[in-house]
Amino acid sequence: MNALLKLLPIKYPIIQAGMVYVSGGKLAAASAEAGILGVVGAGSMSPDLLKHHLEKAKSLTRHPERLAVNIPQLYEKTSEQIEVSLRAGIKIIITSAGSPKAHTTELKKAGCVVMHVTSTPELAKKCEDAGCDAVIAEGFEAGGHNGRDEITTLVLIPQVVKAVKIPVIAAGGIGDGKGMAAAFSLGASGVQMGTRFLATQESSAHENFKKLVIESRSDSTMLMMKKVVPVRLLKNAFYEEVKALEEKNASKEELVALLGKGRARLGMLEGNLSEGELEAGQIAAIVSDLPTVKELVPRILREYDEAVKNLVRVSEWEKKA
Repeated sequence: MNALLKLLPIKYPIIQAGMVYVSGGKLAAASAEAGILGVVGAGSMSPDLLKHHLEKAKSLTRHPERLAVNIPQLYEKTSEQIEVSLRAGIKIIITSAGSPKAHTTELKKAGCVVMHVTSTPELAKKCEDAGCDAVIAEGFEAGGHNGRDEITTLVLIPQVVKAVKIPVIAAGGIGDGKGMAAAFSLGASGVQMGTRFLATQESSAHENFKKLVIESRSDSTMLMMKKVVPVRLLKNAFYEEVKALEEKNASKEELVALLGKGRARLGMLEGNLSEGELEAGQIAAIVSDLPTVKELVPRILREYDEAVKNLVRVSEWEKKA
C-alpha cells in the first residue's frame, strides 16, 4: 500500500498546498471531500482568522480527518496558530520556513502527524531526525517562498528519497496527473500541488489573480528577492521594481523597504495586479482553466492512469531489437 495512504486518512496521495491568501476553509473542505488532503494556509492568518477558517472547513466537509494546517514558522504567532489548530481538532500539521526541531516534539505529543517542507536532502534528513512523519520536498519550480539552492524537483526527489526512510511528498512543478506519475517514478509517495489548486473555483485568490495565472506563459514567473526570502513571482510592475533594485545590487534593507507590508494581500487577495506581490509556480504555464476541486481531482487521477498506461517496458523495446 502507498506509504502516504498508510500515514494519512485520504483516498488519493495528493496534498492541496497551504498557500497564503489562497488556501482558506472553502478550498480545504472541497479538497477533503474530493479524497485528498485539504490544507488551510495559516501564513496569512491571525489566530482568530485561522480559527474561523478551520470552523468553516469543518462545517463544509464530511471528512474533517482529511483537514490539515500549514504553519510557516517565520511569523511571530506560530505558537498561537498551533494552539488554535490543536483546539480545533486538527491532527495533521505541515510546518515550513524554519527548523523542523522547533515544534515537532510538542506536536507529536499532541498526537499529530507532522510533515515539514524541505528544499534539500540534507534538511530532509534533519526533518527525519527531528521526528517528522514525512517530508514535502519542494523543488525550485514552486511558487511562493522557495529554497536558495535552486534544486529542481526532478533532481531533488531522488536525492531526498535516498536520504530518508520516511515518506517523501514531491512538490514544485506538478500540476497534473502526468507530473504526478513522474514524481512517483522518482520514488515519491505523494505529491503536493499549489498553483493548480490556486486556479479553482473554491480558492480564495482574487478572480483577477486567477485569470492572470491561467493566462501565464512559460516565462511568466521568476525567483526573486534571494537576499530577503526567495520567492517566485508572476511578472508585473512590482516585479519590475524588485528586478531594478536587484540589478543595482540593492541591499537587503532596500528590498525590505520596497516589499513593505501587505504586498501579497494586495495582489493575491485584493486583486491589484500591478502593485501587488503575485506568487505562483512555473506550472502556471500549463494551467488553462478554472474548475471546481470536485472536477479537478478526478481529472488528475485520469491523467495519472493514462500516463502510467503509456509507459513502455524495456521488454517491449527488446522485441524490436
